[in-house]
Amino acid sequence: MLRFAHIDFLYGLAAIPVFIILFLVVSRWKKKAVASLGDKNVVREMMPHVSFSRPWLKFIFFILAYAMVIVGLSDPQLGSKTEEVKRKGADLMILLDVSNSMLAQDLAPNRLENAKQAIAQLIDKMHDDRIGIIVFAGQAYVQLPITTDYSAAKLFLSTINTNMVPTQGTAIGAAIDLGMQSFDFKNGTGKAMVIITDGENHEDNAVEAAKNARAKDVAVSVVGVGSANGAPIPIITDGRQTGFHTDSTGQQVISKLSEDMCKDISSAGGGVYVRANNSNSGLDIVMDQIGKMQRKMYDSKTYKDFEDRFQFFLAIAFALLLIEFFISNRKNMRLSGLKLFEVKKP
Repeated sequence: MLRFAHIDFLYGLAAIPVFIILFLVVSRWKKKAVASLGDKNVVREMMPHVSFSRPWLKFIFFILAYAMVIVGLSDPQLGSKTEEVKRKGADLMILLDVSNSMLAQDLAPNRLENAKQAIAQLIDKMHDDRIGIIVFAGQAYVQLPITTDYSAAKLFLSTINTNMVPTQGTAIGAAIDLGMQSFDFKNGTGKAMVIITDGENHEDNAVEAAKNARAKDVAVSVVGVGSANGAPIPIITDGRQTGFHTDSTGQQVISKLSEDMCKDISSAGGGVYVRANNSNSGLDIVMDQIGKMQRKMYDSKTYKDFEDRFQFFLAIAFALLLIEFFISNRKNMRLSGLKLFEVKKP
């Protein structure tokens, strides 16, 4: 099994497109500058030592080396074998709202990203408990089945966005029902759900679904994200904000936290309700309650004897940078003077 000890370093790969764009811009500017001097062939004769292809070759080696450094810093590790281990824990299912209203920015940077950061911090604190993730909008989907693989949980969490559920809405009840189907009730461990939402439920009877979960000893808690005053919902196109959602009259749609709905769900589910803000995600309070759940021994397969592989990537990066360093921007006149395939006229 492959895992990354410092997976956050992989975000550094996002700089590669920026480097490419900058290089293309500079190359285009140089090309225009050379063209302004006169005829291309005459200019080439005036600058016989200048190579127009070697900068591209040096840049390719640089990009490859940079990518290897980033991967090396993330410390890829390979698990050599698995073993059966006994764990004592409980099962926790996170139900995360990914409807468009979660893009509202009354929590920084927005409701969804704020919730994802809080979940990532929660995962870092977990030990033997199992965690799963369900995303929902107009429909609900299992993003991550119940697992003790916290590295995989953070990786799946990082990919969550509002585009992954095609049907808009906030079907909290469907998410609760799907969470109940995802639990293994035969293992006897304590079970709980944490719903992270702005509470704008318009699809189903979430309170009834929470009651059904409580009847099977599954506590349903709710973390409300958003504010009572609300905020407009941004329109994101190709990663950029291009405006705000409006209603049929042209007025901006203001998304507000529906605390009454959140409180009704948590009350019916036998859990707690906490309102998140910029300084407190509310998950710590919820986890204090979940910490009281019954924990039982269960079997789990886990990888062990993970071995670091960062040194291979850093060695490759060093070799690529060494090659790039010795590639000159100027032509080698001795080599360029060799005309091995020129046919001499008699």
